Amino acid sequence: MLQRLFHFKGGVKPQTHKAPSVQQPIGQAPLPARLYVPLHQSIGGVPNPLVEVGEHVAKGQLIGGADGWLSAAVHASTSGTVLAIEEHLAAHPSGLPTLTVVIEPDGRDEWLARTPVDYRALPPERVRELLRDAGVVGLGGAVFPSHAKLTAAAAVPVDELVINGAECEPYMSCDDMLMRERGEEIVRGIAIFRDLLAARRVLIGIEDNKPEAVAAMQQAVQRLGDDYRVVAVPTRYPAGGAKQLIRVLTGKEVPASKRSTDLGVQCFNVATAYTAWRALACGEPVISRIVTLAGNLEQPRNWEVRLGTPLRDLLALGKPKADSSRYLMGGPMMGFEIPSLDAPVVKATNCVIAASPTMFPPNPPEMPCIRCGACADVCPHELQPFELYWFARARNFGKTQEYHIFDCIECGCCSYVCPSHIPLVQYFRFAKSEIWSREREKNAADAAKARFELRNAREERELAEKAERLARAAAARAAEKKVASVAEVTTAAAAEATPATAATTTTEPAAAAPTVDRAALATAPEPPLVAPAADAQALKKATIVAAMERARAQREAVQPKNTEQFSAEQKRQLAAVEVRRAALQAEQAVSPATATPERSAD
Repeated sequence: MLQRLFHFKGGVKPQTHKAPSVQQPIGQAPLPARLYVPLHQSIGGVPNPLVEVGEHVAKGQLIGGADGWLSAAVHASTSGTVLAIEEHLAAHPSGLPTLTVVIEPDGRDEWLARTPVDYRALPPERVRELLRDAGVVGLGGAVFPSHAKLTAAAAVPVDELVINGAECEPYMSCDDMLMRERGEEIVRGIAIFRDLLAARRVLIGIEDNKPEAVAAMQQAVQRLGDDYRVVAVPTRYPAGGAKQLIRVLTGKEVPASKRSTDLGVQCFNVATAYTAWRALACGEPVISRIVTLAGNLEQPRNWEVRLGTPLRDLLALGKPKADSSRYLMGGPMMGFEIPSLDAPVVKATNCVIAASPTMFPPNPPEMPCIRCGACADVCPHELQPFELYWFARARNFGKTQEYHIFDCIECGCCSYVCPSHIPLVQYFRFAKSEIWSREREKNAADAAKARFELRNAREERELAEKAERLARAAAARAAEKKVASVAEVTTAAAAEATPATAATTTTEPAAAAPTVDRAALATAPEPPLVAPAADAQALKKATIVAAMERARAQREAVQPKNTEQFSAEQKRQLAAVEVRRAALQAEQAVSPATATPERSAD
């Protein structure tokens, strides 16, 4: 039964330049003298290094553990010794270094013990964990961890599993050769994805300029029935984009704000399915990939290359011509110029193109936009690139977001057809990076503001708690002082009154209790609340004497610590001083002159 095809808006038809690199079968690239394996080779977190300098590793050994759910593990590409774990140049447009494990191969290429598994006997969650730990990511260029895409939407069953074999970029033919030579293993990997997603049917889309790949895949799915369909789609760039291929094969258009699984569709690259099969059925993690060497070379070809191989060593296999001036990673439409050939092959390296001034002439000078609208006609996402260009150029990034700049997939169609030779994609990348930078700065400022407010609140709380503690302590001291004063006065008064009472009780004989006149008692005046002046003066003297005695006792309890080295004469003089001081204090205590005279009350 024929599969109905749909169309996506826009797109271009550049020259493919694929024929030179498919004349020979896939070759096995030799081991280099050094392997530089970056730990960060996928979208998501950076894997944690699990080896140490000087450690011997086996081929396939885990050297970087997945950091969280959206990450994928990294493995040693061969057996050898870890020379360093350091920052090394990455194959990235920025040219910035990334944490890399440097391995010196020992030449034996000995595998770690491999353990194949029967994925059908395992729960789906465990299968996804195995794929994560095997480092399986999207090898079409996006390097998105595949295990994160193998969970269907909760409310929408997966109707179609789309397998991307379109490979629409010029010069690139790695997927083409993989499908020609290893179609059976690709189909087995597709079966794993289908079982995990419980997809109703499988659609394998291949551009119609690859008839050998179409025939090989049709033969591989022949025994599987109508649930697997190999569909030749029209050759039009960017038909290999996930959303564009889904549109062509199913007619479903995925909005920018949704995932394809929300519409019951999921998409994987053919190379991703192949590595998933190798990971589960053979116990082999992702340590190599197929790379196309093309362009200004004497021997263009596809090679299976160990991850971490320096690009300089890989390009030597293609024998660049003398006039090769620069090198591109990826295709000419979406690729980038390699900052240095010291950068290694990574999971995203699907094609390396040697460029010469004749093959890729310098871009003509940029001219003013004439608003012809050609860029809008070819945009596969139906954007208005000329408007985005003006706003990006004016740094009006808010307007670029209103015109949906993040829907742009940077396919390069607009730049390809622009008659003014404006590098539109570069302006869009600039605008996106500025928006991301401002978002990061805003988030950092918001976080700093929140920390500042929390700090101020904490300091205010601590000051309030401290003031409360000081108030409670002052109140407690005041209460203790009041109680002590009352007790001191009461003790002194009792001491003054005790002798008279004792004399009365001891010198006078007991007499019969007199008759109490209750009427006279009721009319008698209340006794005074304060003592007479003489009694008050005596009480004050007694208080002073008691205080002086306490001070003297405290001084005697504290022995001087600086008199041990005194001579006998010095100690005699010191004792005489103490005697005179004690006599003076006693004289002041008993002398009426020291008492404070009472003020007369007017």
